[in-house]
Amino acid sequence: MIIMLLIIGLFLGLGVVLINGKGSFLIAGFNTMPSEEKEKYDVIALCKFMGKMMFALSFSMIFWLLSEAYDIKWLFYMGLILFLAMIAFMLIFINTGNRFKR
Repeated sequence: MIIMLLIIGLFLGLGVVLINGKGSFLIAGFNTMPSEEKEKYDVIALCKFMGKMMFALSFSMIFWLLSEAYDIKWLFYMGLILFLAMIAFMLIFINTGNRFKR
């Protein structure tokens, strides 16, 4: 239970950093791009989106914590489905269209 609280805290902390438009070096794939390619992206918008996603993912993990605390199995499954659905949405949203390109 303590480990889950630490993970939720980590996700919330990363969400705060990213929602402020900083921490683009934490975004996998973006940090490995060449500088010329990075200049084509709106870094602040990308960071803010990823910050919102970190908050959403930490919210879904709260269901896991409640499941463990109250010994209710369906809360874990609901949180897991929500977590996986948000990751799928995030991957599709970022990789389709030119939402974050300038």
